Amino acid sequence: MTYLIIFLGLLPGFTWLLFYLQEEIHPEPKKMIAMVFLAGAFSAIVALLIQLLFGCAFVYHFGDCSRTITEGIPGTPIVLLAFIAVEEIAKFAAAYLVVAKSKYFDAPVDAMIYMVVAALGFATVENLAALYSSGTSVLLNDIFEIATFRLVGTTLLHTLASAIMGYFWAIGIRNFKNKFFILHGLFVAVALHAAFNYLILVEARSLYPIALLATVGFFILGDFDKLKREKI
Repeated sequence: MTYLIIFLGLLPGFTWLLFYLQEEIHPEPKKMIAMVFLAGAFSAIVALLIQLLFGCAFVYHFGDCSRTITEGIPGTPIVLLAFIAVEEIAKFAAAYLVVAKSKYFDAPVDAMIYMVVAALGFATVENLAALYSSGTSVLLNDIFEIATFRLVGTTLLHTLASAIMGYFWAIGIRNFKNKFFILHGLFVAVALHAAFNYLILVEARSLYPIALLATVGFFILGDFDKLKREKI
């Protein structure tokens, strides 16, 4: 069962990775893809640590830090938005620190590609954590249900939110490295992430969350096409 959990935890990330890499006219070096993927995976750990520290310091006032792990952190809207912002910033930082100065970062669409790769590394760590937290004693059907949701839901969400960040990153580079566009992208990415989470909470059994991602995905593919043949 443990090997099955690992396989299903890795499957969503690598499935979407193969899909998005097909959008590149000139494939990026495998070494760069691997580095950004691993950076994205590491950023998930960093984001979790920041969230736990935040909960410990500002929610429980350092009174009982273990409660941030055993009980979670009260889900007030401000706290949840802050946590979402931490995740989106962590994914952006993972891609930026690896590729911003690279000679291979030579086309606007690369910003979207590398942001998606970082997001898939981030999501893969989340997927493994989610499946392991469900325990090895749960029914096989439950494991597959969780893995399927991670494939068409959470993993896709992370890639789309990061693709939005990548698009605005590329636009910012073309506009004399204007940082305003990155902040704009962060706002839109956080809004999408928050909207999906809200729909999952109130419409968990409906198709609304998936419909949201499908609609956004349609526009994201259009953004890929617009940037493909442009040079930075």
